[in-house]
Amino acid sequence: MTFWSDAERHLVRYSGAGGFVPEIIERAEGSFVHTAGGRRILDFTSGQMSCILGHSHPAVVATVQRQAATLDHLFSGMLSRPVVDLARRLAEALPEPLSKVLLLTTGAESNEAAIRMAKLVTGGHEIVSFARSWHGMTQAAASATYSTGRKGYGPAAPGNFAIPTPNAYRPDFTTADGELDWRRQLDYAFEMYDAQSVGSLAACIVEPILSSGGVIDLPPGYLAALRDKCHERGGLLILDEAQTGLCRTGDWFAFDRDGVVPDILTLSKTLGAGLPLAAVVTSAEIEQTAHERGYLFFTTHVSDPLVAAVGNTVLDVLYADKLDQRARELGAHLRDGLLELAERHPVIGDVRGRGLLVGLELVLDRETKRPADELGSAVTRRCLELGLHVNVVQLPGMGGVFRIAPPLTSTPEEIDLGLEILDQAISDTAA
Repeated sequence: MTFWSDAERHLVRYSGAGGFVPEIIERAEGSFVHTAGGRRILDFTSGQMSCILGHSHPAVVATVQRQAATLDHLFSGMLSRPVVDLARRLAEALPEPLSKVLLLTTGAESNEAAIRMAKLVTGGHEIVSFARSWHGMTQAAASATYSTGRKGYGPAAPGNFAIPTPNAYRPDFTTADGELDWRRQLDYAFEMYDAQSVGSLAACIVEPILSSGGVIDLPPGYLAALRDKCHERGGLLILDEAQTGLCRTGDWFAFDRDGVVPDILTLSKTLGAGLPLAAVVTSAEIEQTAHERGYLFFTTHVSDPLVAAVGNTVLDVLYADKLDQRARELGAHLRDGLLELAERHPVIGDVRGRGLLVGLELVLDRETKRPADELGSAVTRRCLELGLHVNVVQLPGMGGVFRIAPPLTSTPEEIDLGLEILDQAISDTAA
Protein backbone atom coordinates (compact mmCIF):
# COMPACT_ATOMS: atom_id res chain seq x y z
CA MET A 1 0.00 0.00 0.00
CA THR A 2 3.05 2.30 0.04
CA PHE A 3 2.36 3.39 -3.55
CA TRP A 4 -1.17 4.58 -2.84
CA SER A 5 -0.31 6.16 0.49
CA ASP A 6 2.56 8.01 -1.17
CA ALA A 7 0.25 9.08 -3.99
CA GLU A 8 -2.34 10.35 -1.53
CA ARG A 9 0.26 12.16 0.53
CA HIS A 10 2.30 13.76 -2.25
CA LEU A 11 0.31 14.16 -5.48
CA VAL A 12 -1.82 17.19 -6.33
CA ARG A 13 -5.24 16.04 -7.47
CA TYR A 14 -5.68 17.75 -10.82
CA SER A 15 -8.83 16.26 -12.38
CA GLY A 16 -11.48 18.29 -10.61
CA ALA A 17 -13.94 16.10 -8.71
CA GLY A 18 -12.56 12.97 -10.40
CA GLY A 19 -9.80 10.79 -9.04
CA PHE A 20 -7.00 8.62 -10.31
CA VAL A 21 -7.68 5.27 -11.98
CA PRO A 22 -7.27 2.72 -9.17
CA GLU A 23 -4.58 0.68 -10.91
CA ILE A 24 -0.79 0.88 -10.95
CA ILE A 25 0.27 0.79 -14.59
CA GLU A 26 3.61 -0.94 -15.15
CA ARG A 27 3.85 -0.95 -18.92
CA ALA A 28 1.86 -0.44 -22.11
CA GLU A 29 2.12 -2.04 -25.52
CA GLY A 30 -0.08 -1.74 -28.58
CA SER A 31 -3.74 -1.40 -27.59
CA PHE A 32 -3.23 -2.57 -23.99
CA VAL A 33 -1.89 -1.28 -20.70
CA HIS A 34 -0.62 -3.77 -18.11
CA THR A 35 -1.07 -3.36 -14.37
CA ALA A 36 1.17 -4.24 -11.45
CA GLY A 37 -1.34 -6.92 -10.53
CA GLY A 38 -0.92 -8.67 -13.88
CA ARG A 39 -4.13 -7.44 -15.49
CA ARG A 40 -4.24 -6.51 -19.16
CA ILE A 41 -6.58 -3.58 -19.90
CA LEU A 42 -7.73 -2.67 -23.41
CA ASP A 43 -7.17 1.04 -23.92
CA PHE A 44 -10.11 2.57 -25.79
CA THR A 45 -8.82 6.10 -25.16
CA SER A 46 -5.35 5.84 -26.77
CA GLY A 47 -3.78 7.16 -23.59
CA GLN A 48 -4.99 10.76 -23.32
CA MET A 49 -6.57 10.45 -26.79
CA SER A 50 -3.03 10.65 -28.19
CA CYS A 51 -1.44 7.26 -28.94
CA ILE A 52 -2.77 6.85 -32.46
CA LEU A 53 -0.04 4.27 -33.19
CA GLY A 54 -0.73 2.39 -29.98
CA HIS A 55 1.60 2.30 -27.00
CA SER A 56 5.34 1.80 -27.49
CA HIS A 57 5.15 1.49 -31.27
CA PRO A 58 8.47 -0.08 -32.39
CA ALA A 59 9.23 2.72 -34.86
CA VAL A 60 8.64 5.39 -32.21
CA VAL A 61 10.72 3.50 -29.65
CA ALA A 62 13.61 3.21 -32.11
CA THR A 63 13.41 6.93 -32.94
CA VAL A 64 13.41 7.95 -29.27
CA GLN A 65 16.40 5.72 -28.51
CA ARG A 66 18.38 7.01 -31.48
CA GLN A 67 17.47 10.67 -31.08
CA ALA A 68 17.96 10.81 -27.31
CA ALA A 69 21.46 9.47 -27.82
CA THR A 70 22.38 12.09 -30.42
CA LEU A 71 20.30 15.26 -30.15
CA ASP A 72 17.57 15.77 -27.55
CA HIS A 73 17.19 19.45 -26.61
CA LEU A 74 18.70 22.74 -27.78
CA PHE A 75 18.70 26.44 -27.07
CA SER A 76 15.35 27.54 -28.45
CA GLY A 77 16.90 29.74 -31.11
CA MET A 78 18.87 26.85 -32.62
CA LEU A 79 17.51 24.71 -35.46
CA SER A 80 17.98 21.04 -36.26
CA ARG A 81 17.11 18.82 -39.23
CA PRO A 82 14.18 17.01 -37.55
CA VAL A 83 12.45 20.34 -36.88
CA VAL A 84 12.80 21.68 -40.41
CA ASP A 85 11.91 18.30 -41.93
CA LEU A 86 8.73 18.05 -39.85
CA ALA A 87 7.69 21.61 -40.72
CA ARG A 88 8.16 20.90 -44.43
CA ARG A 89 6.28 17.60 -44.28
CA LEU A 90 3.35 19.06 -42.38
CA ALA A 91 3.10 21.85 -44.95
CA GLU A 92 3.19 19.27 -47.76
CA ALA A 93 0.36 17.31 -46.11
CA LEU A 94 -1.85 20.41 -45.85
CA PRO A 95 -3.67 22.46 -48.49
CA GLU A 96 -2.50 25.91 -49.47
CA PRO A 97 -1.94 28.44 -48.08
CA LEU A 98 -0.96 26.62 -44.86
CA SER A 99 2.84 26.52 -45.04
CA LYS A 100 4.39 28.02 -41.89
CA VAL A 101 4.88 25.85 -38.80
CA LEU A 102 5.66 26.49 -35.13
CA LEU A 103 6.51 23.35 -33.11
CA LEU A 104 5.55 23.32 -29.43
CA THR A 105 4.60 20.78 -26.73
CA THR A 106 0.89 20.64 -25.83
CA GLY A 107 -2.51 21.46 -27.26
CA ALA A 108 -3.06 24.24 -24.76
CA GLU A 109 0.28 25.78 -25.72
CA SER A 110 -0.48 25.59 -29.45
CA ASN A 111 -3.88 27.22 -28.91
CA GLU A 112 -2.25 29.87 -26.74
CA ALA A 113 0.24 30.61 -29.52
CA ALA A 114 -2.49 30.67 -32.18
CA ILE A 115 -4.72 33.05 -30.20
CA ARG A 116 -1.73 35.28 -29.46
CA MET A 117 -0.87 35.35 -33.17
CA ALA A 118 -4.46 36.13 -34.18
CA LYS A 119 -4.64 39.04 -31.73
CA LEU A 120 -1.37 40.51 -32.98
CA VAL A 121 -2.20 40.13 -36.68
CA THR A 122 -5.79 41.42 -36.54
CA GLY A 123 -5.32 44.01 -33.84
CA GLY A 124 -8.44 42.62 -32.18
CA HIS A 125 -8.78 40.91 -28.83
CA GLU A 126 -12.18 39.18 -28.88
CA ILE A 127 -12.34 35.39 -29.13
CA VAL A 128 -15.44 33.33 -29.98
CA SER A 129 -15.73 29.63 -29.11
CA PHE A 130 -18.41 27.03 -28.42
CA ALA A 131 -20.30 26.74 -25.15
CA ARG A 132 -19.14 23.09 -24.94
CA SER A 133 -15.54 23.87 -25.87
CA TRP A 134 -12.28 22.61 -24.41
CA HIS A 135 -9.07 24.23 -25.68
CA GLY A 136 -6.70 23.88 -22.74
CA MET A 137 -5.83 25.00 -19.24
CA THR A 138 -3.48 27.94 -19.86
CA GLN A 139 -4.84 31.48 -19.76
CA ALA A 140 -6.09 32.28 -23.27
CA ALA A 141 -6.98 28.64 -23.98
CA ALA A 142 -8.82 28.31 -20.66
CA SER A 143 -10.66 31.57 -21.30
CA ALA A 144 -11.96 30.05 -24.54
CA THR A 145 -13.00 26.85 -22.73
CA TYR A 146 -16.60 26.66 -21.51
CA SER A 147 -17.32 22.96 -20.94
CA THR A 148 -15.84 23.01 -17.43
CA GLY A 149 -13.27 24.60 -15.12
CA ARG A 150 -14.34 28.26 -15.18
CA LYS A 151 -15.43 28.73 -11.57
CA GLY A 152 -13.17 30.02 -8.83
CA TYR A 153 -10.09 31.13 -10.78
CA GLY A 154 -10.74 34.84 -11.08
CA PRO A 155 -11.52 36.78 -14.27
CA ALA A 156 -11.05 35.18 -17.66
CA ALA A 157 -9.34 37.13 -20.41
CA PRO A 158 -11.58 40.01 -21.52
CA GLY A 159 -13.42 39.70 -24.80
CA ASN A 160 -14.26 35.99 -24.75
CA PHE A 161 -17.69 34.96 -26.03
CA ALA A 162 -19.49 31.60 -26.11
CA ILE A 163 -21.85 30.62 -28.92
CA PRO A 164 -24.30 27.67 -28.88
CA THR A 165 -22.93 24.27 -29.83
CA PRO A 166 -24.76 22.72 -32.85
CA ASN A 167 -25.81 19.47 -31.14
CA ALA A 168 -28.04 17.52 -33.53
CA TYR A 169 -29.05 15.07 -30.78
CA ARG A 170 -30.18 17.85 -28.44
CA PRO A 171 -31.21 20.67 -30.81
CA ASP A 172 -32.14 24.09 -29.43
CA PHE A 173 -33.17 25.67 -32.75
CA THR A 174 -35.31 23.29 -34.80
CA THR A 175 -36.84 23.03 -38.24
CA ALA A 176 -40.50 22.16 -38.77
CA ASP A 177 -39.63 18.44 -38.65
CA GLY A 178 -37.71 18.77 -35.38
CA GLU A 179 -34.18 18.66 -36.84
CA LEU A 180 -31.42 21.02 -35.79
CA ASP A 181 -31.69 24.34 -37.63
CA TRP A 182 -28.02 25.24 -37.35
CA ARG A 183 -28.20 28.18 -39.76
CA ARG A 184 -30.78 29.95 -37.59
CA GLN A 185 -28.78 29.02 -34.50
CA LEU A 186 -25.58 30.46 -35.99
CA ASP A 187 -27.34 33.66 -37.07
CA TYR A 188 -28.70 34.06 -33.56
CA ALA A 189 -25.27 33.40 -32.04
CA PHE A 190 -23.66 36.21 -33.99
CA GLU A 191 -26.57 38.57 -33.37
CA MET A 192 -25.83 38.09 -29.68
CA TYR A 193 -22.10 38.45 -30.26
CA ASP A 194 -22.58 41.66 -32.25
CA ALA A 195 -24.75 43.11 -29.47
CA GLN A 196 -21.93 42.58 -26.95
CA SER A 197 -18.85 43.07 -29.13
CA VAL A 198 -16.83 46.28 -29.18
CA GLY A 199 -15.92 45.50 -32.79
CA SER A 200 -12.62 43.82 -32.04
CA LEU A 201 -12.87 40.19 -33.18
CA ALA A 202 -9.50 38.45 -33.36
CA ALA A 203 -10.60 34.86 -33.98
CA CYS A 204 -13.13 32.09 -33.71
CA ILE A 205 -11.50 28.95 -32.30
CA VAL A 206 -13.38 25.65 -32.64
CA GLU A 207 -12.85 21.90 -32.93
CA PRO A 208 -14.34 20.29 -36.09
CA ILE A 209 -15.61 17.60 -33.70
CA LEU A 210 -16.01 18.72 -30.10
CA SER A 211 -14.40 15.92 -28.12
CA SER A 212 -14.64 16.89 -24.45
CA GLY A 213 -17.93 18.56 -25.39
CA GLY A 214 -19.44 15.13 -25.99
CA VAL A 215 -18.11 14.06 -29.43
CA ILE A 216 -20.33 16.52 -31.31
CA ASP A 217 -19.66 16.65 -35.04
CA LEU A 218 -20.31 19.96 -36.77
CA PRO A 219 -23.05 19.64 -39.42
CA PRO A 220 -21.87 19.73 -43.05
CA GLY A 221 -21.82 23.34 -44.16
CA TYR A 222 -21.46 24.76 -40.66
CA LEU A 223 -17.71 25.30 -40.80
CA ALA A 224 -17.90 27.33 -44.01
CA ALA A 225 -20.70 29.48 -42.61
CA LEU A 226 -18.75 30.05 -39.38
CA ARG A 227 -15.64 31.02 -41.35
CA ASP A 228 -17.68 33.58 -43.28
CA LYS A 229 -19.17 35.06 -40.09
CA CYS A 230 -15.68 35.32 -38.66
CA HIS A 231 -14.10 36.87 -41.76
CA GLU A 232 -16.96 39.37 -42.16
CA ARG A 233 -16.00 40.76 -38.75
CA GLY A 234 -12.26 40.87 -39.42
CA GLY A 235 -11.38 37.77 -37.43
CA LEU A 236 -9.42 34.64 -38.25
CA LEU A 237 -10.67 31.05 -38.12
CA ILE A 238 -8.57 28.83 -35.85
CA LEU A 239 -9.26 25.09 -36.03
CA ASP A 240 -8.16 23.04 -33.04
CA GLU A 241 -7.44 19.55 -34.41
CA ALA A 242 -5.64 18.23 -31.34
CA GLN A 243 -7.73 15.06 -31.37
CA THR A 244 -9.11 14.99 -34.92
CA GLY A 245 -5.93 15.65 -36.91
CA LEU A 246 -3.70 13.07 -38.60
CA CYS A 247 -6.10 10.35 -39.75
CA ARG A 248 -8.17 9.90 -36.57
CA THR A 249 -11.46 10.71 -38.34
CA GLY A 250 -10.68 8.77 -41.52
CA ASP A 251 -9.35 11.88 -43.27
CA TRP A 252 -5.91 13.31 -42.74
CA PHE A 253 -7.57 16.32 -41.17
CA ALA A 254 -11.20 16.63 -40.10
CA PHE A 255 -11.63 19.87 -42.07
CA ASP A 256 -10.95 17.91 -45.29
CA ARG A 257 -14.58 16.76 -45.27
CA ASP A 258 -15.82 20.34 -45.45
CA GLY A 259 -13.19 21.75 -47.79
CA VAL A 260 -12.69 24.66 -45.39
CA VAL A 261 -9.05 25.64 -44.85
CA PRO A 262 -8.50 27.49 -41.55
CA ASP A 263 -6.42 30.63 -41.22
CA ILE A 264 -4.56 28.94 -38.37
CA LEU A 265 -4.49 25.20 -37.57
CA THR A 266 -3.40 23.75 -34.25
CA LEU A 267 -2.25 20.16 -33.80
CA SER A 268 -1.04 18.24 -30.75
CA LYS A 269 -1.89 14.84 -29.15
CA THR A 270 -1.92 12.75 -32.36
CA LEU A 271 1.17 14.48 -33.80
CA GLY A 272 3.43 13.09 -31.09
CA ALA A 273 1.52 9.81 -30.75
CA GLY A 274 1.77 10.12 -26.97
CA LEU A 275 4.86 12.31 -26.67
CA PRO A 276 4.64 16.07 -25.99
CA LEU A 277 4.57 17.57 -29.48
CA ALA A 278 2.23 20.19 -30.90
CA ALA A 279 2.15 22.55 -33.87
CA VAL A 280 0.67 25.80 -35.08
CA VAL A 281 0.35 26.03 -38.86
CA THR A 282 -0.63 29.16 -40.76
CA SER A 283 -0.12 30.97 -44.05
CA ALA A 284 3.01 32.81 -45.13
CA GLU A 285 0.98 36.03 -45.25
CA ILE A 286 -0.23 35.76 -41.65
CA GLU A 287 3.23 34.70 -40.45
CA GLN A 288 4.84 37.66 -42.24
CA THR A 289 2.48 40.14 -40.62
CA ALA A 290 3.02 38.55 -37.21
CA HIS A 291 6.79 38.67 -37.68
CA GLU A 292 6.74 42.32 -38.76
CA ARG A 293 4.84 43.14 -35.57
CA GLY A 294 7.34 41.29 -33.39
CA TYR A 295 5.48 38.04 -32.72
CA LEU A 296 6.96 36.48 -29.56
CA PHE A 297 6.40 32.91 -28.41
CA PHE A 298 9.87 31.92 -27.25
CA THR A 299 9.54 28.96 -24.87
CA THR A 300 11.91 26.38 -23.36
CA HIS A 301 10.79 23.53 -25.60
CA VAL A 302 9.91 25.28 -28.85
CA SER A 303 11.51 23.42 -31.80
CA ASP A 304 12.89 20.57 -29.67
CA PRO A 305 14.63 18.02 -31.92
CA LEU A 306 13.78 14.81 -30.03
CA VAL A 307 10.00 15.11 -30.29
CA ALA A 308 10.26 16.56 -33.81
CA ALA A 309 12.03 13.37 -34.85
CA VAL A 310 9.15 11.40 -33.33
CA GLY A 311 6.69 13.53 -35.32
CA ASN A 312 8.50 12.59 -38.53
CA THR A 313 8.27 8.91 -37.56
CA VAL A 314 4.54 9.29 -36.88
CA LEU A 315 4.07 10.68 -40.40
CA ASP A 316 6.15 7.82 -41.81
CA VAL A 317 3.89 5.21 -40.19
CA LEU A 318 0.66 7.01 -41.09
CA TYR A 319 1.66 7.09 -44.76
CA ALA A 320 3.20 3.61 -44.95
CA ASP A 321 0.32 1.85 -43.19
CA LYS A 322 -2.42 3.96 -44.83
CA LEU A 323 -3.91 4.67 -41.43
CA ASP A 324 -6.47 7.15 -42.78
CA GLN A 325 -8.05 4.27 -44.70
CA ARG A 326 -7.69 1.99 -41.70
CA ALA A 327 -9.44 4.54 -39.48
CA ARG A 328 -12.35 4.65 -41.90
CA GLU A 329 -12.65 0.87 -42.04
CA LEU A 330 -12.20 0.24 -38.31
CA GLY A 331 -14.45 3.19 -37.53
CA ALA A 332 -17.24 1.71 -39.63
CA HIS A 333 -16.75 -1.63 -37.86
CA LEU A 334 -16.86 0.08 -34.45
CA ARG A 335 -19.92 2.11 -35.35
CA ASP A 336 -21.79 -0.95 -36.63
CA GLY A 337 -20.99 -2.76 -33.40
CA LEU A 338 -22.20 0.15 -31.27
CA LEU A 339 -25.42 0.39 -33.27
CA GLU A 340 -25.98 -3.32 -32.61
CA LEU A 341 -25.52 -2.62 -28.90
CA ALA A 342 -28.07 0.18 -29.19
CA GLU A 343 -30.62 -2.30 -30.48
CA ARG A 344 -30.22 -4.33 -27.29
CA HIS A 345 -29.78 -1.55 -24.74
CA PRO A 346 -32.47 1.17 -24.55
CA VAL A 347 -30.11 3.30 -22.42
CA ILE A 348 -28.00 4.01 -25.52
CA GLY A 349 -29.48 7.20 -26.88
CA ASP A 350 -27.07 8.14 -29.64
CA VAL A 351 -24.01 6.94 -31.55
CA ARG A 352 -22.05 9.64 -33.36
CA GLY A 353 -18.63 10.74 -34.56
CA ARG A 354 -16.29 9.96 -37.45
CA GLY A 355 -13.65 7.33 -38.03
CA LEU A 356 -12.10 6.21 -34.76
CA LEU A 357 -13.46 9.10 -32.71
CA VAL A 358 -16.91 7.92 -31.69
CA GLY A 359 -19.35 9.09 -29.03
CA LEU A 360 -21.87 6.87 -27.27
CA GLU A 361 -24.45 8.80 -25.24
CA LEU A 362 -26.36 7.08 -22.44
CA VAL A 363 -29.81 8.31 -21.41
CA LEU A 364 -32.46 7.20 -18.93
CA ASP A 365 -35.20 7.55 -21.53
CA ARG A 366 -34.87 7.77 -25.31
CA GLU A 367 -38.01 9.86 -25.71
CA THR A 368 -37.15 12.53 -23.16
CA LYS A 369 -33.36 12.07 -23.50
CA ARG A 370 -33.03 12.46 -19.73
CA PRO A 371 -29.33 12.38 -18.80
CA ALA A 372 -27.88 9.22 -17.26
CA ASP A 373 -24.89 10.64 -15.40
CA GLU A 374 -24.75 8.04 -12.62
CA LEU A 375 -25.16 5.20 -15.11
CA GLY A 376 -22.26 6.54 -17.17
CA SER A 377 -19.99 6.45 -14.12
CA ALA A 378 -21.18 2.97 -13.19
CA VAL A 379 -20.57 1.61 -16.69
CA THR A 380 -17.09 3.16 -16.69
CA ARG A 381 -16.21 1.45 -13.41
CA ARG A 382 -17.60 -1.89 -14.57
CA CYS A 383 -15.69 -1.68 -17.86
CA LEU A 384 -12.44 -1.23 -15.93
CA GLU A 385 -13.24 -4.24 -13.75
CA LEU A 386 -13.81 -6.28 -16.92
CA GLY A 387 -10.58 -5.07 -18.58
CA LEU A 388 -11.57 -2.06 -20.69
CA HIS A 389 -10.59 1.56 -20.10
CA VAL A 390 -13.06 4.07 -21.50
CA ASN A 391 -13.56 7.76 -20.84
CA VAL A 392 -16.98 9.20 -20.02
CA VAL A 393 -17.73 12.90 -20.45
CA GLN A 394 -20.38 14.25 -18.12
CA LEU A 395 -21.66 17.75 -18.78
CA PRO A 396 -24.74 19.56 -17.45
CA GLY A 397 -27.81 18.70 -19.48
CA MET A 398 -26.24 15.71 -21.23
CA GLY A 399 -26.03 12.08 -20.30
CA GLY A 400 -22.86 10.11 -19.89
CA VAL A 401 -21.07 10.36 -23.25
CA PHE A 402 -18.33 7.81 -23.84
CA ARG A 403 -15.45 9.10 -25.96
CA ILE A 404 -14.24 6.01 -27.77
CA ALA A 405 -10.91 6.54 -29.53
CA PRO A 406 -8.87 3.32 -29.92
CA PRO A 407 -5.44 3.43 -31.57
CA LEU A 408 -5.49 3.52 -35.36
CA THR A 409 -3.34 0.39 -35.23
CA SER A 410 -6.06 -1.60 -33.45
CA THR A 411 -7.20 -4.91 -34.92
CA PRO A 412 -10.82 -5.82 -35.64
CA GLU A 413 -10.51 -8.44 -32.90
CA GLU A 414 -9.52 -5.76 -30.37
CA ILE A 415 -12.48 -3.62 -31.42
CA ASP A 416 -14.74 -6.65 -30.97
CA LEU A 417 -13.28 -7.31 -27.52
CA GLY A 418 -14.01 -3.74 -26.48
CA LEU A 419 -17.57 -4.00 -27.77
CA GLU A 420 -18.05 -7.28 -25.91
CA ILE A 421 -16.86 -5.79 -22.62
CA LEU A 422 -18.95 -2.65 -23.09
CA ASP A 423 -22.00 -4.81 -23.81
CA GLN A 424 -21.40 -6.78 -20.61
CA ALA A 425 -20.82 -3.64 -18.54
CA ILE A 426 -24.08 -2.03 -19.69
CA SER A 427 -25.95 -5.28 -19.04
CA ASP A 428 -24.50 -5.49 -15.52
CA THR A 429 -25.26 -1.90 -14.55
CA ALA A 430 -28.39 -0.89 -16.46
CA ALA A 431 -30.55 -3.79 -15.27
